This record gives sequence, C-alpha cells and structure tokens, in this order.
Amino acid sequence: MGLIKVTRLNGKSFTVNGLFIETVESLPDTTITFTSGKKIVVSEREEEIIQAIIAFYRMINVLGLRDDMGDNDDEK
Repeated sequence: MGLIKVTRLNGKSFTVNGLFIETVESLPDTTITFTSGKKIVVSEREEEIIQAIIAFYRMINVLGLRDDMGDNDDEK
C-alpha cells in the first residue's frame, strides 16, 4: 500500500502518508508533525518511524533511494 503504519497511545493503529511528514520528535513521546501543521503522538520510537520513512521512500523510489545503490554492474 505504501503508507506507514503507526499506533496512537490508546493502541489504535492507522496509516499515514510518509510524503507529508515534516518532522519526527521525541518529546518524550514520539510526535509526528505533518506539512499541514497537524501533529500526532504515536507509541513507536522515533528511530522506528525514521526507518519506516526511509523504507517508504525506497519503495516509491523518491530521491533515487534504492536498495541496489552502488551495485550497478551495467556501467562497465
């Protein structure tokens, strides 16, 4: 599906679009701020969210972030 699954502090899971995440902070709870200014607090750790964003970007090939970077033998 391409979205990032997160969990509110009350245990309810839902997904967010990684393209609209502006910042992820630990305040101490993990707070996600979206480009719209909306904020949500989630139970996942900041590092988990960052890794999920990177995986999402790789999946949709944003900024050329692919798993096979540096393994291109076709250029020889």
